[in-house]
Amino acid sequence: MLQSLTRQLNNILDRLFKNPLFRRVVKNTSYLFGATGISAGIGMLQGILAARLLGVAGFGILGAITMYASVINKFASFRMSELVVKYVGLYTEQSDRDRAAAVFKAAALTEMLASIFAFTLIWVLAPLGAQYLVKDVSLSQWFIVYGLIVLGNLFYESSMGLLQIFNHFRRIAAVNVVQSLVTLTLITLVFITDGGLFEVLLAYLAGKFIGALGITLSALIVATQQWGTGWWNISLKCLKSRARELVNFAVSTYISGSLSLFTKDSELLWVSFFRSPVETGYYKLALALANLVQMPVSPLPQTTYPELSREAARNNWDSFRYLLRQGSLLAGAYTVAATAFLILFGKLIIEYIYKPEFLPAYPALVILLAGFLVANTFYWNRVALLALNRPDFPAIVNFILAVIKVGLIIFLVPQYGFLASAALLAGFYIISVSVNALKTRSIINQNIYSGA
Repeated sequence: MLQSLTRQLNNILDRLFKNPLFRRVVKNTSYLFGATGISAGIGMLQGILAARLLGVAGFGILGAITMYASVINKFASFRMSELVVKYVGLYTEQSDRDRAAAVFKAAALTEMLASIFAFTLIWVLAPLGAQYLVKDVSLSQWFIVYGLIVLGNLFYESSMGLLQIFNHFRRIAAVNVVQSLVTLTLITLVFITDGGLFEVLLAYLAGKFIGALGITLSALIVATQQWGTGWWNISLKCLKSRARELVNFAVSTYISGSLSLFTKDSELLWVSFFRSPVETGYYKLALALANLVQMPVSPLPQTTYPELSREAARNNWDSFRYLLRQGSLLAGAYTVAATAFLILFGKLIIEYIYKPEFLPAYPALVILLAGFLVANTFYWNRVALLALNRPDFPAIVNFILAVIKVGLIIFLVPQYGFLASAALLAGFYIISVSVNALKTRSIINQNIYSGA
């Protein structure tokens, strides 16, 4: 019996890793997974220290302030990492170095302007954020202070995309680990010295700045290695013939990203606005624990997207489909096991590692896990459509679901609180991911049958 199970396991592993493309994805993912695993462990320690130091309400205020800056930053963002991966990758495949460099330059300049605009919004809207999200106008300055991270991310996304397309995942992993260690060290000092919310915010801010600086400098080094020291002087006029396509791609990803602010990236803000910092604290913990399920899967879109873009550019649909299938098998198997673990032991983790006062977060955790199971299994649902040059489709899906979800949030969250928010987020993941995955399958089949 044991020998039979061993043979079956070996057969599954052989099928998974026999393809060199998938082996490369796994190799690159392993760098990020190692860093993500370390960062997640460190992040969990940070969260435990912050939760025990600040209590439920203070933990909720912390979540509202950090989420406020993140949401405004994403609102101004054009997701330039995706544009860089798509078009720098395309021009690199065509050995067109000038256009590849020009795409990165255009993306970086656009992102710099967007970052400055985002910080201006953070500054101007800080009093409203303090009044309606944490119910204390005196905290508005803290919203501005943490918002400085946006200026540290001047062209972080463009830099991340460049490092991905040239397979510098080890550098990304190293920077992530250093950032997490710095943040943990500072929060530990705050905990030991019995500091407060402001000191915790500064610790998070310092770590984020170091991470952003590390990624940006790494990308500039790679750009110089690939295109020479004068790459920044390359004229953007060489992109004129593809300008409309580039703009359409950027606008589509912007719309999709902006809609995500309403559907999944602003969860804590909705609860903060309609309920209280205490419920925000419960929900922040539930999201943090649920995110542990995504820990090994979260790097996969970053490492899979460049490979999918290359295979789509080569019209190699068998390899494209193989990557999706094997990726889902690997991600789904892990997610089922991790979900079962958290359902069985989630209460004990909350009660003994955090504090018993956080136990109301457990039902929200269970609800969230249902959505994360589907989202993890088909983690490629969006990046596959980007590689297939259909950035518009997930944007349309997000728009329709955003309208529905916001309406339900306004109707349900004031009455049922953070549990309703958790149910709506899980439902959004299940529906949007399923629709995108089915569309991806349809497009691939059309390309195969048409011989494209």
